[in-house]
Amino acid sequence: MAIRPYWKGYLKLSLVTCPVQMMPATSENEKVRFHTLNRATQNRVVSHYVDAVTGKDVKDEDEVKAYQRGENEYVLLEDEELENVALESTKTIDIGVFTPRNSVEWIWLDTPYYLSPDDPVGQEAFSVIRDAMAAEDMVGISRLVIARRERAVMLEPRGKGIVLWTLRYGDEVRDAESYFERVDDQPADSQMMPLIQQLIKKQTQHWNPKMVSDPVQDRLLDIIEAKKKQMKKPARVKSKAREKAEPAPSNVINIMEALRKSVDAENRSGRH
Repeated sequence: MAIRPYWKGYLKLSLVTCPVQMMPATSENEKVRFHTLNRATQNRVVSHYVDAVTGKDVKDEDEVKAYQRGENEYVLLEDEELENVALESTKTIDIGVFTPRNSVEWIWLDTPYYLSPDDPVGQEAFSVIRDAMAAEDMVGISRLVIARRERAVMLEPRGKGIVLWTLRYGDEVRDAESYFERVDDQPADSQMMPLIQQLIKKQTQHWNPKMVSDPVQDRLLDIIEAKKKQMKKPARVKSKAREKAEPAPSNVINIMEALRKSVDAENRSGRH
């Protein structure tokens, strides 16, 4: 079954416009998802809004967004008012600013989407915009309404397509300096550095998606498959914690000695 585009609209740069479609670059559809049931009846449990004071159900038409201004004081905002502050066009990505790619730090990047032409007629215009950005090592900054929320976005040329990243807002990014201010800024020990570098070289591998596989997901699928086959529940395994208690680590650690042992272990394993 073909995957439907998440968003369709137009990519615009000055007078150059082309129809485009956007697809999420990541997916969680394969993740195991659970429903909550009533154990007694095996029926689904549903949630609904209730008035916090009266306890009565609230109808959809009576729900309204509100901003809290004080204790038990709220400013009500209607849907029409919220829609009026959004972009005039929700169907156009109008690139108005370009910036060097290396000037946008990783922490500003939020969610990636794949942007591609939606019509053969627009292929040329799409390719020109993509290749021009790539040639200058630039990315485009624009705005887009996604799920009724206006987002700042970055357009990055990538291969034959463009990756559109939603960007975090300024008040969402915390200043790293306040978190690292207690970290010693003295240069690393010159004797330790070669040992660490040797360990890094020994343990270096080419990137593989299996490096970030989800073992919990795999175990859940095994359990579900076993349940589906109506297999008997596995006997509960007794904890082996009491069989052999591991000695508590010493508070005093000789880093150089630990590094040397690590390097020696890597060298021995490399000879086999």
